[in-house]
Amino acid sequence: MDPLTVSTTIAKPREQIFDYLADIANHSEFTDHYLVDWHLLRENTIGAGAGARFRVKAPLSRFSWADMTFSELQPPFRIVEKGRGGKYNRVRMLGTYTLTPGPGDTTKVEYTLETQVGMLSDRLMETLGGRAWTRRQTAKAMRRLRTILEEGRGRGRRASIASQ
Repeated sequence: MDPLTVSTTIAKPREQIFDYLADIANHSEFTDHYLVDWHLLRENTIGAGAGARFRVKAPLSRFSWADMTFSELQPPFRIVEKGRGGKYNRVRMLGTYTLTPGPGDTTKVEYTLETQVGMLSDRLMETLGGRAWTRRQTAKAMRRLRTILEEGRGRGRRASIASQ
C-alpha cells in the first residue's frame, strides 16, 4: 500500500520524546486500543534489535499476529521499525517515526507506515477498509502518545517478555 502518514505536535523536547519512543515496551501504552497481547522479543527493550510481538484487533482479521523490530535509530531524529504480519507473516511492514523540532519547546512527531503485500487476498483486505481502519487507529495512537507525554503519566501496563 502507499505510505500512510499521521502526525501530532507534542509540547515536549525532541530528545525526551525520542527516549520514550526508543523503548519498545512503551509502545503498548499508546497503541493498546488496537494492538494487544504484547510480548517483548528480548530483555533489552531499547535500541536497534529491540522488538515485540502483538495481536492486531482489526475487524474480519483471522490472522492477527504481527511483530515489529527496531532496525535503525538516529537520535533524536528518526526511528525505523521493520516487521511482518498476517497469514504466514507474509505482509511486510515498515514504520518510521520522524521527530522535527517545532516553535518553542514543541516537537512534531510523524509516523509513516508502509506495507508490502504479495497475495491478492491480502491486497483485497487492505483495499476494503483495512487502510482506513489503520489510519484511524494510528491517528488515535498519536493523540494518546501526546496525552501521555504532556501529562507525564503512563496509561497502562508495560509489555513484558514472552516467557514471563
